[in-house]
Parts: sequence; C-alpha cells; structure tokens
Amino acid sequence: MKKIEAIIKPFKLDEVREALSEVGVSGLTVGEVKGFGRQKGHTELYRGAEYAIDFLPKVKVEVVVADRLLDAAVEAITKAARTGKIGDGKIFVYEIEQAIRIRTGETGEAAI
Repeated sequence: MKKIEAIIKPFKLDEVREALSEVGVSGLTVGEVKGFGRQKGHTELYRGAEYAIDFLPKVKVEVVVADRLLDAAVEAITKAARTGKIGDGKIFVYEIEQAIRIRTGETGEAAI
C-alpha cells in the first residue's frame, strides 16, 4: 500500500476528487494548509498599504491506495491539478506498512 500526499491549489480540489474517483479511489482526506515553494509568496494592496503574503493557501489531499492503483492515482492527480503555472503543487508517495479499519478490525488493503 502507498500513501499519496498532494499539495494543490484550492480551486483544483473538485477536479482532483473527481479524477481520483474515476480511477477507483474510494476515499480521501483533505486539509487546508499554507505554504510556499518557488512562488515565495506575493504582495497585495489593502486600503492603499502594500503588504507581503508569505504563505499561500493550498489544499493537502491524502489518499492511501493499493500498489496496483498507485500509477493511475498519481497520473489522475497530476492531470487534474495542473494549470501550467507556478504553484501547481507537489505530490509525495510514502510506503504504508499497515492499515486498520477501527470499526471492523479489517487490516491491510481490506481496510482501505
């Protein structure tokens, strides 16, 4: 099993969710996060005063998939989240040793 963690632009969340659903991913976890990479934030004007926004709003999508779904899920996220502009985000893949569904006690792939 693998855990896919994707940091994406907030307005791309629905497209990513739909793309993952189409490849067979049944559940995901989403959190609002802030950060920056090469963008380094930006400046905005508010009531005539300029101020810097160092941390930009992003969405973190976390999904655990069976090994056989990994490539399709990563490709789905990549295609759905890409705008072609700086700040599209990153995808990280981790190895998952064990998964347990609390309600039923199922383990391994049956738990995801």
